[in-house]
Formats: sequence, structure tokens, C-alpha cells
Amino acid sequence: MSKIYVVGTCDTKSDELRFACDCIRKAGAKPILVDVSTATPDEEADITAETVASHHPNGSAAVLGLTDRGQAVSTMAEALKRYLLSRKDVGAVLGLGGSGNTAIVTEAMRALPVGVPKIMVSTLASGNVASFVGPTDIMMMHAVTDIAGLNAISRTVIGNAAHAAAGMARSRVPKARKSKPAIGYTMFGVTTACVNEIRRRLEPASESFVFHATGTGGQSFEKLADSGFFDGVFDITTTEVADYLVGGILPCTEDRFGAFMRNPIPYVGSVGACDMVNFGARDTVPSRFAGRKFHVHNPHVTLMRTTPEENAKIGAFIVERLNRMTGPVRFLLPLKGVSAIDAEGQPFHDPAADVALFEAIRKGWKRAKNRKLIELDLHINDPAFATAAVAALDDIS
Repeated sequence: MSKIYVVGTCDTKSDELRFACDCIRKAGAKPILVDVSTATPDEEADITAETVASHHPNGSAAVLGLTDRGQAVSTMAEALKRYLLSRKDVGAVLGLGGSGNTAIVTEAMRALPVGVPKIMVSTLASGNVASFVGPTDIMMMHAVTDIAGLNAISRTVIGNAAHAAAGMARSRVPKARKSKPAIGYTMFGVTTACVNEIRRRLEPASESFVFHATGTGGQSFEKLADSGFFDGVFDITTTEVADYLVGGILPCTEDRFGAFMRNPIPYVGSVGACDMVNFGARDTVPSRFAGRKFHVHNPHVTLMRTTPEENAKIGAFIVERLNRMTGPVRFLLPLKGVSAIDAEGQPFHDPAADVALFEAIRKGWKRAKNRKLIELDLHINDPAFATAAVAALDDIS
């Protein structure tokens, strides 16, 4: 029977953690109390801090007894991640705590597969939780009161979380058997026409999984690719690179494209929406970008046109990673524009900037049997571009 791992620092949250375990037990599931205290471990926990710490690559001495709290949190998080990944009976993970425990537990949660129930009751859950949730399916529940003693509020919140974890663990959604190929896509509003046309041509013979290229969207796309979920991908919209290099609010990470360097998945990509950097409302754009070309997409989203210099850097970033991919790769350059607003008569039409992007990719491209660069005298949203993309995947699948 799968178990619910209840994780926290028993030296400060023992009563609350044990209350959660009691709730889970009464709900008919089996809790496992895991202590991640770094100062005064609880030897009566089901899984002691010493046991967790021993999973750190450098052993328990790298985790326990450290005077630097920040370092202790970091090393315990690494140890917990490795511990949970070593288990074959994880039905759910429930974490309780403040900033330190939230950092420890969510790092381990992010390493678990999508679909494993993960609930984090945290005092930080009502703010920006992007750094905790990342690209996976962590449920953040606001603790309301501090997790510092049991009271009418904390019993209710923790009890609800415990019952939710028990319910999810006991009523797992059966893992669907793939009856047709799973195809991953990256998309933005300005590349929707392209992606929808590709999907129209491939469905219903394949199942589509579309990811909004919002930084975490790209990370989720690659997390599933890393897990072997996809049979092929259309990474049409690589715009997150622009935000990463220029300073927008929807950036990728340094590991963008890493999943395809590590896994030989049939890969068809392009430079969709690399003409723009994303910001919030117009008055939130940093002053250093004064004088640049902007397009107000809506009251909450402001787009900034990339320059030739920026596009050269974006192209260099992308091609360096394409050259390191081990599987079959087809990369398509739409020479007449990379987004809906990068076309003749549209606000971001800038042939010189696009040429800089394309030239950087041409210049950096290393020829190999598994990779082919395809240049098309088309706009990215032209139906013929979608036709070429489908043909490219057919060629390498």
C-alpha cells in the first residue's frame, strides 16, 4: 500500500506534524512521519533526520550540525529529494512549515513525477509561490496562522490538508495507457495559429499537450520530456529565451533545451515570439528600457520589441543548445516573421532584427546527421509553415 509522507521539522513542529498523521490514519491511509530537523533531530520519527541526511551525496555530516542555517536548509533539501526518489511507495507528500521547511520540502516535491499528490501547508502560500511550485503540480495551502501550536484555525487547515492527501492517495487516478502518440507543443498567443494548424493536421491520430511559454510553462514542457512522456515535440515558441537574456518577467532557465540534450526525443523547433520581451503593466517596465518600442497587449501585459543585438544573443543561445542535442532535430526558420505582430504592417515588423536572429543561428549551426536547419520563406503563422513542421516530424519519427 502506498504511504503518505508527512514531512517537517519535528524540533519545532512536532505537535502539528503528528496531528496531521493522526488525521491521515483516521481517514484510512498510512502516514510516515519524516523529520528534516537540522539542529535537534527527533529520534522517534518514523524516518529520522539522520536517515534522510544519509542520502546526501556527501553523507549526513554535510547536513546535520551545521552552524549556517541557509547551508543546512539547502543540504537537507538535497538529501530529502534523494530520499523520496529512492522510495517506491510514495502515495502522497504532505509538508508543513515556514520558510525553511517550505524550501526543503518543495525542492524534493519538484523532483517527483507529475501526478504524485503534493500538498505544502505553508505560511508563505498566499504570496508569489512560483519559486516553490516551479514546473510541477504542487498544491500550496496557506496556513493562515503560523504553524506554531495547535488551535482552532491550525487544526482545521492542517486537518483539511491531511484529509486531502489521504483522499488523493487512496483514490489515485489510474495512469492512462497511451493509445496514440503524445506530442508536446510550446505556444504563445502570437503563435497560436501555427500550433493550432499543426494540431489540426495531427489529431486525432495523436494526443496534444500544449504549454504556454510563460517560463514555468516551458519548464513543465521539459520536465515531461525528461520523464519520457512525449513521442515527439513541436517547440515552436522559444520566446522564454528572450526574457531570460534581456530581463523580462517570463524567463526560461539556463537549462532551456536541456531535456532534449539529455533525451533523444524527435524534436521540431523554431523561433516563435523571439521578437518580444514580456513585462507587466506599462508602468512596471524598468526605466533602463525607456525609448524602446513597446506594444501593450492588454492592461497587464506589455511587450518590448527585441533589437538586432539582442536577437543575435538569442540566436546564439538557442543554436549552442541545438548543437548539443543527441536525438533527431529539425529546426525551422520562418524568414517572413516570427510572431503575429512581426509581419508587414504589424507593430513589431523589423526585418533587420529578424535577420540578426536568423544569421546567428546560421553562423553557429554545426552540421550533423541527426540535425537539419530548414529555412522557409514564410511567416510562422502561414499554413504552409505548419505543413513543413508536420513533414519535419514525419521525417524524424
